[in-house]
Amino acid sequence: MIELNATMIAQVINFLILAAILRAVAYEPVAKLLKQRSDKIQNSLDKAEADKKAAEETLAQYKAQLADAQKKAQAIVEKAELTARKEREALVAETKQEIDKMKENAKVEIQNERNRAFEQMKSEIVSLSLAAAEKIVAKNLTSKENDKLINEFISGLNKDMLDDVK
Repeated sequence: MIELNATMIAQVINFLILAAILRAVAYEPVAKLLKQRSDKIQNSLDKAEADKKAAEETLAQYKAQLADAQKKAQAIVEKAELTARKEREALVAETKQEIDKMKENAKVEIQNERNRAFEQMKSEIVSLSLAAAEKIVAKNLTSKENDKLINEFISGLNKDMLDDVK
């Protein structure tokens, strides 16, 4: 059994006094310090969680902005392609018009050259006819000589026409 003597009572009282002193001096400040540290760690974790959420929101915003920028860039590229296609088609149409105009001018010029050549041949035929008529009149020829002169005149005329056409 346990004996209660003065030493034991003194030891219990000393223990209780020491426990009270330790509680006042060591336990409460250590508990307070541990509570502060726990609160600081919790605040840091809360702040880290808030920062993580903010970073995720910022990342989502950047991704949305990037997607928007890509859409705008695609729209700009499509608009540039459309503009280039329209300009190319306009240039092709303009070139075709110029070619058609040049063809028309060439046709008109060819027709004018033909008319000039025809007029020149006509004047040469008239002058040759007059020369032939003068020869016929100058020589009072027989019909056989007239036929021979006419045939020579026609063959000379054909030769002159061929030379003029070339």
